[in-house]
Amino acid sequence: MKYSLVYLSEAVVCPQFIYFLCEKGLPVRSQGESQSDNKQMDNITIRQGETLFLSCSQGDFVTHTAWLNRSSILYAGEDKWSVDPRVSLVTLSQEEFTIKIEDVDVTDEGQYICAVQTSSRPRTTSVHIIVQVPPKIVNLSRDLVVNEGSNVTLMCLANGKPEPAIVWRMKSPSDDSLSSDSEVLDIPFISRYRAGVYECTAANDIAVDTQTVELTVNYAPSVSDGRDVGVTLGQRGVLQCEADAVPEADFEWYRDDRRIFNGLDGIEIEAAGALSRLTFFNVSEADYGNYTCVAINKLGSANTSFVLYGPGAVQDGNSGTSTVFNPFCLLIAILQLLLKF
Repeated sequence: MKYSLVYLSEAVVCPQFIYFLCEKGLPVRSQGESQSDNKQMDNITIRQGETLFLSCSQGDFVTHTAWLNRSSILYAGEDKWSVDPRVSLVTLSQEEFTIKIEDVDVTDEGQYICAVQTSSRPRTTSVHIIVQVPPKIVNLSRDLVVNEGSNVTLMCLANGKPEPAIVWRMKSPSDDSLSSDSEVLDIPFISRYRAGVYECTAANDIAVDTQTVELTVNYAPSVSDGRDVGVTLGQRGVLQCEADAVPEADFEWYRDDRRIFNGLDGIEIEAAGALSRLTFFNVSEADYGNYTCVAINKLGSANTSFVLYGPGAVQDGNSGTSTVFNPFCLLIAILQLLLKF
């Protein structure tokens, strides 16, 4: 991209333009001399990292010429005064004086002056360079682990020019009701349903920067109601316990008040994430009865009961109890009913 300068602001002047450069490196004229031609060009906007070309026209009878940045001389004719390796001469001819600045940064912003000394009088052309910077998030809350009921504050700070706008939103699971148009997102008395990935977006006219924060909410276990299971003698029986908890729950199984351990009496206890299974590989009469599953994490515990029953039992749902009818008593009841007729 090449920018041509037609106008520039007035250079600092010293007494008489007899010497092109003063001790400070600027064109000069005496206080009584008529004002030199000083022209101002419209501002030039460029993005950080691009290459800036600065060009001014020379004209006839030019004796000296220079490019200046504020109070520093960049080039005086073919002589480079700047020690910045990014600054270089592109063209110096009777018609044009062009330099370039590579990899422009915010420190390059400001006024640039092309000063030309002709045989008659000096003239200057100036332009103000505005450097735009894409947004960059420089300070973001780290991933958080909190307990349910805590107050949570997420922070997102970003740099950029123009100043970027900050937006917070809950990304996963998506929830448009939980958002903020500021650097801070407050979540009071957080629940487990607010756990997930939160996204901070910083945007200006140049670009967009996005980063995320993962929010984990710990809570005590809750367990699903136990499902009673009927199994024939000698068959395989499984009691399954499911718990919802963060962090994941540890499981314990009990027969009445006695804890059951894996591998004892032909019983296997297997845990896989939120599930625990109590498996009987060869059900006997002694296995029938009441069982309790307890789910535990650092925030609390919960339990549910099961009944393992045989084919002669009639279940009343998930109450954890069973009723068994004696076949002999059933026969007596039938005979009594027949005698009435």
